[in-house]
Amino acid sequence: MALTFSDIFKFLFAIILPPLGVLLEKGCGCDLLINILLTCLGYIPGIIHAFYIILKY
Repeated sequence: MALTFSDIFKFLFAIILPPLGVLLEKGCGCDLLINILLTCLGYIPGIIHAFYIILKY
């Protein structure tokens, strides 16, 4: 799995606003809803989930 130049911006957006990083990677779907919920429960779990989604896909 190779990281692209756009992944750098996705990671930056994931740090600032985790659901935005997931939205850019996967679009509007189940992963986005999960990330919004995790971000509301705690900012750090939202960031971890966003990084996971960006690295996985």
